[in-house]
Amino acid sequence: MQLRPAAWLTSKRLRAHGTLLALCLWSLYVWTIATPGLRDRNGNLKGTDFLHFYTLGLLADAHRGADLYDIDAQAALAAQQVPQAAGIRYLPLYPPQVSILFAPLAYLSYPWALGWWWACSAAIYAICCYAVWRVCPNLRRHGGLVLLLAIAFPGFFNLIAWGQTSALALACFTLMFLLLRERREFLAGLALGCLIFKPQLAVAAVIVFVAVGAWKVIAGAAISASAQLGVGVLYYGTEPLRNWIDVLRNVGHVMTYLEPKPYQTHSLRTFWNFLLPSQNSFALYLLSSLVVLGMAIACWHRNPTDSFGLRYPALLFATVLVAPHLTVYDLVILAPAFLLLADWLLSEPQCDLTGWLGTLLYLAYVLPLLGWLTRWTHLQLSVVVMCAVVYLFWKLGGESNSPARGGRLGD
Repeated sequence: MQLRPAAWLTSKRLRAHGTLLALCLWSLYVWTIATPGLRDRNGNLKGTDFLHFYTLGLLADAHRGADLYDIDAQAALAAQQVPQAAGIRYLPLYPPQVSILFAPLAYLSYPWALGWWWACSAAIYAICCYAVWRVCPNLRRHGGLVLLLAIAFPGFFNLIAWGQTSALALACFTLMFLLLRERREFLAGLALGCLIFKPQLAVAAVIVFVAVGAWKVIAGAAISASAQLGVGVLYYGTEPLRNWIDVLRNVGHVMTYLEPKPYQTHSLRTFWNFLLPSQNSFALYLLSSLVVLGMAIACWHRNPTDSFGLRYPALLFATVLVAPHLTVYDLVILAPAFLLLADWLLSEPQCDLTGWLGTLLYLAYVLPLLGWLTRWTHLQLSVVVMCAVVYLFWKLGGESNSPARGGRLGD
C-alpha cells in the first residue's frame, strides 16, 4: 500500500502544534529578558553573541585593526562600553570585513544597537521566507500556516535569542536559490561567495558545485569572496587578514572554547564526538561527511530537470551536516528547505517514501529543541534525522515529477 505524503500531518494539526510551539518559545523568552538592566533572569547578557559584533563595530569605528583578534583587548573594550558585560570573552573568528558591517551600530548604545539588529535579522528572515514561499505554488493557499510555522521555527528563535549573524547566511542561500532557479549561475556564485564571513557554511556547496561541474558558480564565488576580503584589506591593511588566516589554521585547538555547550551543535563532527569521544571520531566525521556529500551530489546529477524541489534542500541539509562548526542558530538556513519540501510533498508524487519524508521533516523541525538531552544520551537525534532526510532525497532522486523550471548546472 502506498503512503500518502505524511497523511497524519494535517494542516489543522500543524497549526495547533505551531501555535503551541510559538507561544511556548516566545512567551518564555519575553519573560526571561523582561528584567531591568542588561542581564536576563538566567544571568546572561541580553543578546548574548551580539556583544561580540557590537565590540567589533567599536573596533572598526576606531580603526583598531590590530585588536580584531586580541581577546583581552576586546574584553576590556566591551566592559568599558557595556559595564554589565564585564568578564565576558569571545573567540574572534570572523574575517576583518565583518567588523565594518557593524561599525554603524557603534554610534548607538548597546540596547539600541541590539534592538536594531534584532529588527534587521527578523526582517531578513521574513523577506527570505516570503521570497521562497512565492515560488511554491502548492503553498499559496497555506500562507497563514506558513507564517505561523516560520515564527515558531526553532532556528529563527535561536537566531534572535543568540543575536547571531545567521540571517545573513540565510540571505545568501536564498538569493543563490532564486538565481540558480533562473539559471543565472555566475550571479548565484556571487551570493555563495558572500558566505566567506561564515566559511564553514560554504564547504558543502563548493564541493557539490565542483563535483557537478558548475564552474560559473565557482568562479562567481571566488570573485565575491575575494572582493569581500579585499574590503577588509582596503580598510585595515593586510595584517588583520593574515591574523585571521592564522586563527583559522589553529581553530582546531580552541574548539572546546568555541563550543562551550556542544549539545547545542547539530553537525556530524559533534555527533561523533558525543558518540565516540576519541581520535577516531574525526575519521568517522570525514567518512560520514563524504557519504552525505555523495548523496547530495547524486541528487544533482540524477535530477537534471528538477526545479530544485529536491536538489536544493539536499544541498542545505548537507551544508548543516558537514559543517565543521554548526550551532543551533545556524539551522535558520534550513527555512528554504522546509518550504520547498512542503511544496514538493503537497504535489503528491506517487512514491512510497514520501510519507516517511514528511515525518522526518517534522522531526528535523522540532528535534533541535531537545539537543540538551544529548548531555546524557550522547546521541544527537537531530543529526540522525537529517541524515535520514538526505538519504531519502537520494532514494527519491529519480522519481520527482515536479515541472522543470531550470536546467542542469554545468551545461
